[in-house]
Amino acid sequence: MKTQIVLGLGYGDEGKGLTTDFLCRQANLPLVIRFSGGHQAGHTVVDAKGTRHVFSSIGAGSMAGAATYWSRYCAFAPENFLNEHRAFVGDGLAPAPAVFVDALAQVTTPYDVFHNRASEKINAHGSCGMGFGATMERNETTPYRLYVQDLFYPSVLEQKLMAIGEYYRRKVHNPMLMVDLQELVAAFKSAVAQVLPLIEVVEEKVFLEKRIYQLGYDALIFEGSQGILLDRDFGFFPNVTRAYTTSRNAMELVGTYRLPLPELYYITRAYQTRHGIGFLSNEGLKLDYTPNPRETNVYNEWQGHQRVAPLDVDLLNYALDSDRNFAGSAPKNLVITCLDQLNGPLEASIDGQIQAFDAPEALLSHLKMKPRHLFLSYADHAGGVQECQSHLIIHST
Repeated sequence: MKTQIVLGLGYGDEGKGLTTDFLCRQANLPLVIRFSGGHQAGHTVVDAKGTRHVFSSIGAGSMAGAATYWSRYCAFAPENFLNEHRAFVGDGLAPAPAVFVDALAQVTTPYDVFHNRASEKINAHGSCGMGFGATMERNETTPYRLYVQDLFYPSVLEQKLMAIGEYYRRKVHNPMLMVDLQELVAAFKSAVAQVLPLIEVVEEKVFLEKRIYQLGYDALIFEGSQGILLDRDFGFFPNVTRAYTTSRNAMELVGTYRLPLPELYYITRAYQTRHGIGFLSNEGLKLDYTPNPRETNVYNEWQGHQRVAPLDVDLLNYALDSDRNFAGSAPKNLVITCLDQLNGPLEASIDGQIQAFDAPEALLSHLKMKPRHLFLSYADHAGGVQECQSHLIIHST
């Protein structure tokens, strides 16, 4: 069994879905482990036929036949999962994936979504408005917790939902909140009933100590969410996510259950992106590129338009340094995606000055990390990912 960790070096949207799919296709029986974030992730995978799916509540290796383990570090949203599962199966992308959900994964309710959106209208922190941050805050700072295991007990679910609704009613000073959201809560309960037969709820200790071996997985692929520059500790407050987007959680599971030493795959686009407000270095500088016409990150009410800028070597090194606190000396690789979108050479700022590189691998001499392998992507599907060997770039059609 091998262990691999997929992480973004930016603000998200680097190509974690692409890389997860690529790695799963190298294994015989892979298991994707989501270890941060939740349903607010959007990891796009395109197969060789051009069929496209954006993974949020299911692991991004599902089109390659991978099962999913949704860990306790993640928020679970029943309605989002149900909608995605229906779309995935209905489109015939692959057989319905096996989805194992940790009993202690926190559940996002309509109240969390409401509070998230109401707060974002006031604070404008760059949230995607899906209730993830509110869910994590509620579970971390209050006794009003709702876990996946609670969904199997209707009376427990009812009591906890009422308590969560009352908590938010007091928090926002809205005496009619529970009445106003009763239709959404009813839809939530209906989704819960439909989701339960589609998942297997597991306990972390049993699953990672025994089940993964009994089921015969030959690759554990930890799929990160967002990017290190959005990490709650290392990002630029207040425009951060309420999650650890470094390898912190993954390495904790690896150490606790003595899993094989992982190999890390750090990902960056050939340029910077940020979907939402907040610091983006080099913004306003010329970027000579042609956007992917199928770009996932389009305008929405909460994040606005996707923003782009040339790469910043200082920030790449900052992200690598931040993760070194957890990954230590584990072997590391670099994946550069979206190279096909550049109309000229790769450009990046070094100490504030833009520099053009004759070839993407020339960037490596300026990074604090010397990767074991460099992978270059010239397409939006796994077939476009090629290892750069002996400084030879292989273009994929």
